Amino acid sequence: MRYLLNNLLFALILCIATNNVIGQIIDSPATEKPKSFIDYSSPKKYELANIVITGTNFYDKSVLMVLSGLTIGQSIRIPSEDITKAVNNLYKQKLFDDVSVRIMDIQDDKLTLEIYLREKPRLSTLTIKGLSKGKANTLREELTIKSAQIITDNLLTSTRNEIKRFYAEKGFLDADAKITQEPDDAKKNTAKLKIEVNLGNKIKINDIVIEGNEALPHNKVRKLFKDTKPKRRLFAKSRYEEDKYTDDKQRIIEKYLTMGYRDITIVTDSIYRYDKKSLQIVIKLEEGKKYHFRDIKFIGNTKYTTDELLSILKINRGDVYDQSTLDARLHMNQTGLDISTLYMDDGYLFFQVNPVEVLVENDSIDIEIRMHEGEQARINKVTVTGNTKTSDHVILRELRTKPGQLFSRSDVTRSLRELSQLGYFNPEGLGVNPVPNPASGTVDIEYKVEEKPNDQIELSAGWGANSIVGTLGLTLNNFSTRRMFEKKAWAPVPSGDGQRLSLRAQTNGTFFQSYSASFTEPWLGGRKPNALSVSLFHSIQSNGFNSADARRAALTTSGVTIGLGKRLKWPDDYFTLQNQIAYQRYYNDYSATGQSYLSLIPEGASNSLSYRIILGRNSTDQPIYPSSGSNISLSLQFTPPYSLFNGKDYTAIDEKEKMRWLEFYKWKFDATWFSKLAGNKRPLVLMTRTNFGFIGQYNPNAGYTPFERFWLGGSGLLGFSLDGRELIALRGYADNSLTPYVYNRNTGQFDRQGGIIYNRFTMELRYPISTNPSATVFPLVFFEGGKAWSRYEDFNPFDIYRSAGVGVRIFLPMFGMIGLDYGYGFDNVPLQPSVNKGNFHFLLGQQF
Repeated sequence: MRYLLNNLLFALILCIATNNVIGQIIDSPATEKPKSFIDYSSPKKYELANIVITGTNFYDKSVLMVLSGLTIGQSIRIPSEDITKAVNNLYKQKLFDDVSVRIMDIQDDKLTLEIYLREKPRLSTLTIKGLSKGKANTLREELTIKSAQIITDNLLTSTRNEIKRFYAEKGFLDADAKITQEPDDAKKNTAKLKIEVNLGNKIKINDIVIEGNEALPHNKVRKLFKDTKPKRRLFAKSRYEEDKYTDDKQRIIEKYLTMGYRDITIVTDSIYRYDKKSLQIVIKLEEGKKYHFRDIKFIGNTKYTTDELLSILKINRGDVYDQSTLDARLHMNQTGLDISTLYMDDGYLFFQVNPVEVLVENDSIDIEIRMHEGEQARINKVTVTGNTKTSDHVILRELRTKPGQLFSRSDVTRSLRELSQLGYFNPEGLGVNPVPNPASGTVDIEYKVEEKPNDQIELSAGWGANSIVGTLGLTLNNFSTRRMFEKKAWAPVPSGDGQRLSLRAQTNGTFFQSYSASFTEPWLGGRKPNALSVSLFHSIQSNGFNSADARRAALTTSGVTIGLGKRLKWPDDYFTLQNQIAYQRYYNDYSATGQSYLSLIPEGASNSLSYRIILGRNSTDQPIYPSSGSNISLSLQFTPPYSLFNGKDYTAIDEKEKMRWLEFYKWKFDATWFSKLAGNKRPLVLMTRTNFGFIGQYNPNAGYTPFERFWLGGSGLLGFSLDGRELIALRGYADNSLTPYVYNRNTGQFDRQGGIIYNRFTMELRYPISTNPSATVFPLVFFEGGKAWSRYEDFNPFDIYRSAGVGVRIFLPMFGMIGLDYGYGFDNVPLQPSVNKGNFHFLLGQQF
């Protein structure tokens, strides 16, 4: 009986196995005459002579053959598990709706198989319903699903999850999506997808309940939540995002750690539905004890004494235990006053320090700071990578790290700052890779740079001389005269040697024309950073009549300036000293009827030969969007005191003779500070600035020069020089509207003549929307005040015209800084009732 049952069971299993194989192996159709008969009840081995793959149009057939697990030439038994495994292997790819195997031919013991594959459809169109057109387009851009993708179950699931996750970040925690599939083109095997989005209610946070807190009151704990905020907080977006909620909980831990609560833990945090539109969050804290530092010992220090190290650590017995403060003063303090910097600035590249809590007793902790000083490391090689335009020597000469010197971390940091200040490289792309070699006690330093466009074409428009002034300029900031005769270097211009060439032209037609050119060699001779600069300019301002008209009156100005600057090492190496010699020739050409373009200046030629010295200090971290440091300069410009030695009686000579050779001296002080208030990647920055200047006279009988004065108000259009005047911007007021009036004896009227003394105060709050070097964008809010006076007796630094406003700056490498500001002046200007009632200031190529 048992024998009979075993035979029946074997027969049943054989039938099932045979049916499975027959389900996958399709013999030749009945109309075809088989070349060999297969007896499925009697398995037989064959050599797999060929595999033909059909039904697929988009996949490599050789790859599919590999995925099947079958190979030509292998021995295969029919029926067997080999065919079933091949079918399953192809199904596992989730690319096909149908997989079948057919015997195409049998020659003796050689077998040819056909594998038929029906591909899953590809996406043709995607339709999103349940959202407005704008929101649907925004969602479409966020989804990773794209046209022509294979529609798989995984694709549908991941798309649905992406939609839920996208809207959960916006506060729609109940958002869901229903995805349906419809056939499209049978020949192309494509299908359409329709997504029905149901946002549901926007879920806000009803309240955040804190339990177990004693050291910090509830309101201060809640303020630690940067992104998770209750709906009743004014101007705060209330929504729940899991990742940001986790970050906010970590802020609670970090705050308590700074207060000495090293055992602080979040015991539980519960999130549950308060109602259909809000969540309730309950966080239970366990603060633990408040700990203090007790004994601090250094072990392994031989270079510096324990007292010297403690003076840098600045942690005393009884101070609140704060691990973050300890780490900062050991490793990386923003001020640079930490123990690691102390050692690494003296060549101890292999220095290591590890603080260990050796005893925790009651509320006190003893710390043992274990140090390994190592040997001093010297710099072996310094290399640069990534510079596709700038020559190596231009970069290497700016670095503070030289082969043979002791390694210094501060020198590396300063070198990166100097490269950023060049303006040739993306500040965010700068990097350094020190490669230490402990065996030889040396280090190789590799600087990584990323070139950015820095040449500029200036196309600007501004308002001056009661008309629109157009400007066309070209500035090459990384020019190379050395390569001018290399044909290959003109692509489009020779570059890479760090020289600066600027060409500029301005005009508003027949009334005003100005042309200027300048060249700067920052390393004269190539050995030291002594900068040579040469500039030329020529301008004509007239009353608009052509040169042949007898009514024409014009002021022609020509000049040349030669300067030599050097970097100083004292008081520190942020200081620079510049010396300039300048010559200007002004010619006031009266009309045949005796009219003049500038009536306050006598007819004929006036000459100015002056010397200028500028002491400056610039410690800003980068030129486009500085977030730290300052830029301060003090300058003195003076001419020879002709009236003191030429023997002329200035009480008797006419104005024309007085102005033949101008005499004056001018002091100027400019200071700008940048303070980072918050953020690192996109820092919020406060910029404060003060400006002061005055013009003096050698001889009271000669009087103050009518040239080189200060004109205040408006946008401060640069380059529109006229009589050598300095145009000082003060937003919120019309251009030049704050310039004082003086009595004109020639006309008997009051005319504007620049002030001989002025001051200005500015405060701006800036936040970068984009720090991308190809388009840096930052809006700003400003407060400003200033005034110019025509007499020293009237000077009062606090009696100023005040304004406030908003603006935006966009820096494009090809055009420079673009600015648009709106300012409102708070103070009325005598005899000018409308100049302070709100003004737009728009310029290209200028930074206020």
